[in-house]
Amino acid sequence: MLNPAFDDPSNISLLVKAIHDLSPGEIKIMEVCGTHTMSIAKSGIKTLLPDSVKLISGPGCPVCVTPSDSIDSALSLSERDDLIIASYGDMIRVPGSVRGDTLLKRRAMGADIRIVYSPVDAVDIAKGNPDKQVVFLGVGFETTAPGTCAAIDTAIKNDISNFSVFSMLKRVEPALRAIIEKDGFDIDGFLCPGHVATIMGENGFIFLEKDYHIPAVISGFEPADILSSIYKLISQIKSSSARLENEYTRAVSKAGNTLAVSMIDKYLSCCDTEFRGLGMVPSGGFCIRDDFSAFDAEKRFPIKIKRTGDDLPACRCASVIIGREDPLSCPFFASVCTPEDPIGPCMVSSEGACAAAYKYRSL
Repeated sequence: MLNPAFDDPSNISLLVKAIHDLSPGEIKIMEVCGTHTMSIAKSGIKTLLPDSVKLISGPGCPVCVTPSDSIDSALSLSERDDLIIASYGDMIRVPGSVRGDTLLKRRAMGADIRIVYSPVDAVDIAKGNPDKQVVFLGVGFETTAPGTCAAIDTAIKNDISNFSVFSMLKRVEPALRAIIEKDGFDIDGFLCPGHVATIMGENGFIFLEKDYHIPAVISGFEPADILSSIYKLISQIKSSSARLENEYTRAVSKAGNTLAVSMIDKYLSCCDTEFRGLGMVPSGGFCIRDDFSAFDAEKRFPIKIKRTGDDLPACRCASVIIGREDPLSCPFFASVCTPEDPIGPCMVSSEGACAAAYKYRSL
């Protein structure tokens, strides 16, 4: 029952019944990953759970945790005539510290901003435009970090010198530690991101068990994965145990993807970085190693990240990210703030809690 076949709907019913049979009291589970948030909303999982089981979105949407200051820096780069910005699609719609000022708007005004599906695509753009500098906006957690490293590796091997990365890459472990150690922490268990775990392995989340004694389950993304993981978490909580379990065994090993980790270790180092909602997180980000500073956009260009605060005054995204507020409690949700005219990134990103709530209205 805990490893159901995904093509058999009857297993969903069995899992839901098993969760209800546990008769849990008030339980709060944080799904760390934005992909989980979207899957939960799309499949209506919250409507299947007992009212006492609360699922709370966490800081796993990379676009959402990128502070306004970093967006402002990318916007300043877009003003250069000699430069092409390459970015994932979600990022170009995220406003900086001024509502409505986005890379999408800058592109409409004539800036050369291109959407790519892989960091290596940005290297190809640089190769095809030797008279321009190309800056890739490196956004994401450990899942996308190896691809960013692969782009630097490709540029080096092909002697492409007009390519660099503006690293806004984050690390999951320091973000979770910051949430746990924040005043008012009130989460009973973590639903851990399966795709980060494919890179970092089970070992990447063992700190939740060893250092904090908090129940945690690494989960896949199908509805049956998530329900099975919720069952495992509730079982741990009810039995007053706290361990790390791996539900996503078909993709996640104990050690993870050692080749991907070696690429990260070669090109990136840990550094303090700003998170929306969490402030400055020690060792919370990835910076490009000094040996490869020629590919570091922050060192190649005069990028000055202003510490003006991490959100627009009206935006509640910072509170949503750390589980202090849900989207439907925001007075601007679906009225003043919509995907077409967002106040903040949680309504923009395809993994944002506000975007999920707006699209599926199931939170």
